[in-house]
Amino acid sequence: MSFQRYPLATVQKVSQLVRETLVLPPHEQPCHQADGSPTVADDTMLPDSLNALGDLFRAGDMPEDNLPAPNAEGRWFVSTMDPAEALSKLPGLWLQPGIRLVSYLRQDHQGGIGVTVALPSLLSTIEQLETAIDKATQTGQPPSPMGILPSLMASLDGDGSLSSFLSASVFIREVREFGRFGQYARWAHHRLVNAPPAKVTWQWRTKAPEDFSPKVVLRQDSEIVVEFYSCRIHKPIALFRHFDRYPPNSYTAQNQDQVIAVPAGTAKG
Repeated sequence: MSFQRYPLATVQKVSQLVRETLVLPPHEQPCHQADGSPTVADDTMLPDSLNALGDLFRAGDMPEDNLPAPNAEGRWFVSTMDPAEALSKLPGLWLQPGIRLVSYLRQDHQGGIGVTVALPSLLSTIEQLETAIDKATQTGQPPSPMGILPSLMASLDGDGSLSSFLSASVFIREVREFGRFGQYARWAHHRLVNAPPAKVTWQWRTKAPEDFSPKVVLRQDSEIVVEFYSCRIHKPIALFRHFDRYPPNSYTAQNQDQVIAVPAGTAKG
């Protein structure tokens, strides 16, 4: 069995690189009101970074034109951002050949939602992408184009190193958050931690962990286990344990995000 702990700063750096790469292009960012104020608070849209790395990032190009345009009326549209661009920042991890990531976005006065899917490049045509939007409009479900992979993680491949699985676990949470802001933000409210924040009296829902450091374990059956922790800093405030299990020779994990503690006096939910 192999076991590796990682400094919190290392995991934060991975999160930073992915989050600052997955930035909405200017024409897809929230519209402004007549007085110039944004439709949602600016701080809900800003990525949480350690420092400015703007020169590292660029938006991807769509292979087709005339896709449904960005709007703030709650209609789905396709982002021009290529989420796979973030993978180029992560050593040992890449997108499988012949696969493309596509992000569908929906925005309204409360914020934005994003859904990223993986599908064969040959099926990522304007007809397929538009058909998926039309069906989503009819069913009320997120767009699901023909040929999409059963999970986003099924699109990933890598060199099999322990660090590549940790990167995959961070990447999948960041890419699932892409396009979310305002009242729909989720992962953006989490901060990675290696200890419970000391200024809070915590009420534990499980046994308090002895070790909060990010870690990756290669088990004897070749299963990979990734574990790390975060604190949600917006209400409902909570400590989370993130526990991913990767079967042998696969980057398709079972993801578990478990609340392990809440501030004392918080009602059980």
